[in-house]
Amino acid sequence: MGNKDIVSKEIIKEIGLDISMHILGIDIEGEVTLVDKEWTRVEKRDSDIVFKNKNRIIHIEIQNSHHSDMELRMLRYYSDILFEYKDCSVTQYLIYIGKEKCYMKNEIIRDEISYKYAIIDMKDIACEDLLYHDNPSAVALSILCDFKGKDKQSTVNRILQRLKEVTDGDELKYKNYIKKVNVLSSNRDLENEVEKGMEMLSIDIKKTPFYRIGMKDGIQEGIEKGIDKGKNEVLKVSIKALFSLGQTVEEIAVMLNLTPKEVEELNK
Repeated sequence: MGNKDIVSKEIIKEIGLDISMHILGIDIEGEVTLVDKEWTRVEKRDSDIVFKNKNRIIHIEIQNSHHSDMELRMLRYYSDILFEYKDCSVTQYLIYIGKEKCYMKNEIIRDEISYKYAIIDMKDIACEDLLYHDNPSAVALSILCDFKGKDKQSTVNRILQRLKEVTDGDELKYKNYIKKVNVLSSNRDLENEVEKGMEMLSIDIKKTPFYRIGMKDGIQEGIEKGIDKGKNEVLKVSIKALFSLGQTVEEIAVMLNLTPKEVEELNK
């Protein structure tokens, strides 16, 4: 198993219940018990997420690549789970996070067998659905979702900025999720956008020459007293500095916590 598979599954396991409720639409009620079990009847197989809620068993499998006999593998899991929980209903989902189009089968209809499970392709989920989640794992997963035609760099910047917000100043936690986003980004060919976004977030506006010039012109006193005019002047010179570095309106808006319209107004 590659590093990408390990990290991806790690992330999804952390928000198994959130996936169930927000992506799969499952109504979770009462106590939930995670089932950590290795199935060994035929071969060593570790299912990704199995949990029990009342008289239901929910099984979620994650795939980063195609498996030619995935439907047979899922049927094995189903029978193994059923052996342990005969009195429970069993629902199975496969979450596909791969780059290519998903073509795996999700049913077996032959002889006397009629078996089926659901396949969820992360590319079919809107990025916005996870981007504003309070769980950093969900925010990290949003990089796998559909950007709905929006600019890639701007969207990646928003994901990185949102991670900073939801980790609430915990630098170690933030760096941990950034590493996961880096790994997941390769599934969507977004490595360059993530690298550029990180560079932008690391820029200290106070160290830019344009900012320092503004401070020398007496803007510092205005900022310290909370004078809006002084703040606007600093924002103006900072915006000009960022434009000179090749940043877009959307990227500058993210960095300065402004709307694109406010950036354009201040740049006039």
